[in-house]
Amino acid sequence: MKLIIGNKNYSSWSLRGWLAAKQSGLHFEEIIVPMFGEEWQQKKLQEEGGMMPSSGKVPILWDEETVVWDSLAILEYLSDKVGRDRFWPKDDTARGMARSMVAEMHSSYASLRSECPMNIRQRFEGARISDGTKQDVVRILGLWAEARARFGSGGPFLFGTFGAADIYYAPVVSRFLSYGFGVPGFAESYMQAVWEHEWLQAWIAAAEDEEWVIEQYEGAPAA
Repeated sequence: MKLIIGNKNYSSWSLRGWLAAKQSGLHFEEIIVPMFGEEWQQKKLQEEGGMMPSSGKVPILWDEETVVWDSLAILEYLSDKVGRDRFWPKDDTARGMARSMVAEMHSSYASLRSECPMNIRQRFEGARISDGTKQDVVRILGLWAEARARFGSGGPFLFGTFGAADIYYAPVVSRFLSYGFGVPGFAESYMQAVWEHEWLQAWIAAAEDEEWVIEQYEGAPAA
């Protein structure tokens, strides 16, 4: 399998696809294509083994002749290959909430995304966010609190053990750290567990070593 991703410092969707591939336990080749560069334009036009099937978006997974794009589709495709219990809670009630949280992350929080793009290397001081982004943050913290309280007794992650929900909220953890959001103690503990996970540490180290800079993602919000 080959997984095409963008810059590790900036591409939150690439992080989700990459974590899903790691969680599957399957071997895959990682191909990084710097966003908006010359190679990016070439890959966007490449049909076989490139990004044309996804309309030039990342992540995109090639598994021999099978091509899967969109991070959630990649996660579900890999779940089909290795068994859903590797990604989702076994309990029906917990799994229902985990799927809902992943779907909500996949489709919502536009204000947080646009105002606070992922930038692993940066720590912004005095970032001012809009009311819409504050509402997104409050909603996310509420979901984290409920998941941890109801289903988190088996470990430090949202549903105890690391899974699909943590994969999907890992870029949010990065955003909360980059923009200095104050969070309750339970959220600090959860964020620490995610940030210190060996896969996140490997991704962070690679992001810090990247030389590419995308200026549009380097400014702090000033709502």
